[in-house]
Amino acid sequence: MCDPRAHDFVWISDRSALQSDDTLPAWVNTGWRTSLPLVVRRDKRADGAIPVGIRGMTRIQRAAAWIDPAAVVRVVTPESLVSDVNALLHSPFVSQQPVQALITLCSLKLPFAWGVTGSCAYALVSDLPVMHADSDLDLLVRCDMPRDPSQFSDFYDQLQRLPCRADVQINTPQGGFALSEWLRGGDIMLKTASGPLLVRAPWQLPGD
Repeated sequence: MCDPRAHDFVWISDRSALQSDDTLPAWVNTGWRTSLPLVVRRDKRADGAIPVGIRGMTRIQRAAAWIDPAAVVRVVTPESLVSDVNALLHSPFVSQQPVQALITLCSLKLPFAWGVTGSCAYALVSDLPVMHADSDLDLLVRCDMPRDPSQFSDFYDQLQRLPCRADVQINTPQGGFALSEWLRGGDIMLKTASGPLLVRAPWQLPGD
């Protein structure tokens, strides 16, 4: 099984695999079960544990934890959630605006690897109704090699015509940054496993 990356969904078969730096909130014990996914987040620990986030039914129900890589029994990527438009068309959430927007984007045959994250993705993988009427659509674009911002101008314009607000994060091997911020020019905030950094060249290693 490949190493999970930030925003991937992972499942574990044993609750005891969850480790936390602090005491987990009470709602985790009552509202989370191993049939639900964990969301890989950005962080790192010397022993190689995978940083994960636990989601509940409300926006404020979020908890950070760690798991041993050996405890992972399944991985679903953001890209795989948009690989089959028929699955989106038959989703119980097809009437929700973020899913309608995904169906539109699938029809555009975008020239780069992309996927869905956030509440829309969590709803699609868990079947839990965590989206609401004013939910944004969170998207991820994988860009392992440097690109020019002009290559995303048309895509950004298309996002403005979607039925809901869409936020796009560009993921590089060094971390992730907001497409809208990058297109404005200047320094951008790069989210890395070691914390946020202000950078001008998001594909360069810090200090290069």
